[in-house]
Amino acid sequence: MKNKNQIYILLTDTGTVLNRLIKMYTKDPYNHVSIAFDKELNELYSFGRKKHYNPIIGGFVKENIDNVIFSNAKCAVYCLEDIDDITYLRIREYIKLFELNRDTYRYNFLGLFGIMLNIHIQRCDAFFCSQFVASVFEYSGRPIFDKPCVFVTPGDFVTNANRLFARIYSGNLNEYRSFLKQSKDIPLGLYGEESIRRTVKQA
Repeated sequence: MKNKNQIYILLTDTGTVLNRLIKMYTKDPYNHVSIAFDKELNELYSFGRKKHYNPIIGGFVKENIDNVIFSNAKCAVYCLEDIDDITYLRIREYIKLFELNRDTYRYNFLGLFGIMLNIHIQRCDAFFCSQFVASVFEYSGRPIFDKPCVFVTPGDFVTNANRLFARIYSGNLNEYRSFLKQSKDIPLGLYGEESIRRTVKQA
């Protein structure tokens, strides 16, 4: 019997200044990654800006996809299924530690330069988004990349998505919840995204 535990990965292209600068270097379609415990993305976590109007002050954040920063975002949503209870609880435990100590964490801007220069820059109190999400899985005992978290980029999630996760949506983030409402009775894992789109369109 499969475990019911699931983890969701949200990849976004927000179009912010920082996002555009990163995209100029990476050439990747998405340059921000977040992790969630529910497909509605109500429990969504990452490292990013703490105030939408200030890109410099960043750290650990519980994100809201209705925030203005995501208003024009393109996205892809993936699901990692069949997570055993111990792994799932360790993921919960790890993120809870960040929540309890959120004020001690900063955004790892220095680490971004480390990626560009291929220099290992490990800071115990600072992360960038993809480093954080990769570290979640590493801590859980189920690492998903064969390189240090400080070198993991959102593009790595894109490149490895089909191997690691099941894609359930891609498109405008502000249309995602409408998509869920339309497809709530359709088993995502059984039919796949394209079949869902066709079924919803015919409904």
